[in-house]
Amino acid sequence: MSPNNFITSSSRVPLSHSERSLPVGARMMGSVDPGEFVRVSVILKRMQTLDLKQLGGRSLSNEDFAKRHGADPAAANMVRQFAAAHDLTVDESASSLVRRTVALRGTAAAMQKAFAVELKQYESQDRDGRTYHFRGRQGALVIPVELANIVEAVLGLDNRPQASAHFRKLNAARNGVADPQRATDQSHTPAQVAQLYNFPSDATGAGQTIAILELGGGYQMSDLQQYFSNQGMNPPNIVAVSVDGATSSPGDPNGPDGEVTLDIEVAASVAPGATIAMYFAPNTDQGFLDAITTAIHDTTNNPSVLSISWGSAESDWTQQAMQGFDQAFQSAAALGITVTVASGDNGSSDGVSDKANHVDFPASSPHVLACGGTSLATNNGSLTGETVWNDMPQGGATGGGVSNVFALPDYQLNCNVPPPSNTGGGRGIPDVSGDADPQRGYRIQVDGQSGVFGGTSAVAPLWAGLIALMNPKLYSNQVNQAMRDITSGNNGAFSAGPGWDACTGLGSPNGVQLAALLNQPSSSTQSAQKAVNPA
Repeated sequence: MSPNNFITSSSRVPLSHSERSLPVGARMMGSVDPGEFVRVSVILKRMQTLDLKQLGGRSLSNEDFAKRHGADPAAANMVRQFAAAHDLTVDESASSLVRRTVALRGTAAAMQKAFAVELKQYESQDRDGRTYHFRGRQGALVIPVELANIVEAVLGLDNRPQASAHFRKLNAARNGVADPQRATDQSHTPAQVAQLYNFPSDATGAGQTIAILELGGGYQMSDLQQYFSNQGMNPPNIVAVSVDGATSSPGDPNGPDGEVTLDIEVAASVAPGATIAMYFAPNTDQGFLDAITTAIHDTTNNPSVLSISWGSAESDWTQQAMQGFDQAFQSAAALGITVTVASGDNGSSDGVSDKANHVDFPASSPHVLACGGTSLATNNGSLTGETVWNDMPQGGATGGGVSNVFALPDYQLNCNVPPPSNTGGGRGIPDVSGDADPQRGYRIQVDGQSGVFGGTSAVAPLWAGLIALMNPKLYSNQVNQAMRDITSGNNGAFSAGPGWDACTGLGSPNGVQLAALLNQPSSSTQSAQKAVNPA
């Protein structure tokens, strides 16, 4: 068969793991407009398999990574031929061999024909009861057989909101707080939380970049200038990066703006000398993955750690999306970039209506640092006690449990992780934890308003600001000695206990001891959050 004939071949096969189902209770509202403009990301497989164990802790340069583990130019050309044969165009500016992404654009009619799929308009409700509309599909995508061995995923045909922000704003009525002022008095600035965890006081993060991913909302510099001025600090150097057309769009202090500002104010308070690179993307599986790969392959800002405070239950995702994300996190590991991810705020069920045990993704990827939540007890500026964060049923609770998708990684073999519900699962989350209780949370300013925020959303940037450790090193005996083991409390189905547990992981940090284990003495001017190769 000639190079150009496969594109019109009648031999087509389902794209592996591309099956998609509708949200429970979704209502079909009609067919999509055939002329509606649709953009998809075709994710290609690697030229060479990436084996992190073979790297032995070494990091690859961006150049070496691109040559070995990016996409094959010939594979990208095959997708270009496929696009041309189906009245689709390639957005070269949004395509990248190192990101293994070919961006295709075209009408809904052309996309339906190209991937043998029906696109419909649907109405559904999220877990907070808010109505939303989306373009959706059911079943598997179908592609020419010649593409089956080079394509890993096709994302963007379904544009439902994929993830939720994992923050909780202190609300006296919702959280059952008898004395709201007392709860506010028990809150802390992020810098005070860092002091409670004994973070190195003379490491600023100068010369480092912390990447933060956002799927909505925005920030206002006037808020940040006033907030950091009130803390006696300079406002951070912030770079905003647009992904798939999304930008910083502030407007709702009780919505995604709270997430964006919480992430910035926590990370920048912990590492005041670091640059903060914000990656804004649409809240779809396509936008989410595009933002991850854009951040980890950003040779302009060169982040050493990526903080993610968004996610949803594993059952909400397609297999192709989870595989694509996990592949991206492996790329980050090979490049020496650690990814910290919030483990969720809905306890052991992760908010799924069946009330069974579920964990949050992307926290369940074995190639990220999953961050759970605790509740602090303090006295005169000292940490006197710490338990699992659980305000249920009025409020939230730390996510945690066992993945039904990702197998038990080697670094958890001796952690007594409970058995998974599915035979293919086994990865336990979280890995680590930190202050997440909104009743003892973080004082934040957003959209001109002051408030107290918590949730595991705060823990991901807290850990990103301290040190982004690779999972295998975190599970060594040495590092265990630098953790505060949390042994009291539960998140529903799982209880805390000595050693690793499915509520708080290995525990919360003792910052100075962790820095010492990484050969970063507290007098060092190097960033305390400089990422160690997570391979």
